[in-house]
Amino acid sequence: MKEYSIGQMSRQTGVKVTTIRYYESRGLIPSPARTAGGQRRYDEAALERLAFLRHARELGFGLDDIADLMALAKEPAEDCAPAHEIARRQLAAVDRRMTILGQLRKELARMTNADDNGQAADCRIIQVLGDHRLCIGAHEAPTNLTTIHSD
Repeated sequence: MKEYSIGQMSRQTGVKVTTIRYYESRGLIPSPARTAGGQRRYDEAALERLAFLRHARELGFGLDDIADLMALAKEPAEDCAPAHEIARRQLAAVDRRMTILGQLRKELARMTNADDNGQAADCRIIQVLGDHRLCIGAHEAPTNLTTIHSD
């Protein structure tokens, strides 16, 4: 049976060591066996689980949803409907973020295309940032956009 150190797990999956430890503390990856010197030793199943986790995080799934999906994966005879529901919710969240990003893009394009005379006092960008009422529409930057690519 092949075993992996935490560093090897990190290199093979692209997940940071600190993130692997965090996933372990959350119960998303089982606590591995340890050597006499206390070094973690993960098995192939843990490596596959971490790769699953990484891919799900790249698609923007939250850790609670990932835990649910992993639990479902352990029960091959179970109905797949819950997985579809989780994926539909994630798709709806992505669609909402894309709508907001479209609005943000439109506002930023409008701001950067302003014909300013070159003085900060008359700079449209500074004016709009200082007074939200000058924006063409409601927009709110999503706070979790970076979760799509984070560990």
